[in-house]
Amino acid sequence: MTDHAHIPLLQGSCFCQAISYAVFAPPILSAYCHCMTCQKLTSCPFVHTMHFDASAFTWTHPEPHESRLDFYDNILKPYKRRFRCNTCGVGVASYNSNTNRVSIWGATLNRNEDGKIVGWDIAKPTAHQFYGTRMLDVNDNLTKWEGYQSNSESLD
Repeated sequence: MTDHAHIPLLQGSCFCQAISYAVFAPPILSAYCHCMTCQKLTSCPFVHTMHFDASAFTWTHPEPHESRLDFYDNILKPYKRRFRCNTCGVGVASYNSNTNRVSIWGATLNRNEDGKIVGWDIAKPTAHQFYGTRMLDVNDNLTKWEGYQSNSESLD
């Protein structure tokens, strides 16, 4: 984002806080993703993913930003580059060159002294996506989708 005069809506970092970021717009999508790619890349049954236009995202750790970042391209989707910390190895963001969007993961968002995510009302998921490949059932009030929310078959 070129205009940093605005107050960020969301901020986050890796585990060791060597890398950090800010987002200046609400997410285009915020969902729990159960796709097999997320499962394999994170070793978790699902992740909280948020997608933003790339212009709304910026790294906030000291420059040069690349000196603290490692990245790899998804071999199944080479247009998706994932970024992780050089120090602690935590993945914090990805960039999709086909859509010009950045994704961040909810677990990396800043938390308050009570452990609650700062900006949860902005970040909270609205659905479960790729629920057909789930590893466990989630009994909540969020809609479940075969693929992306509202762009695939509803499983409710």
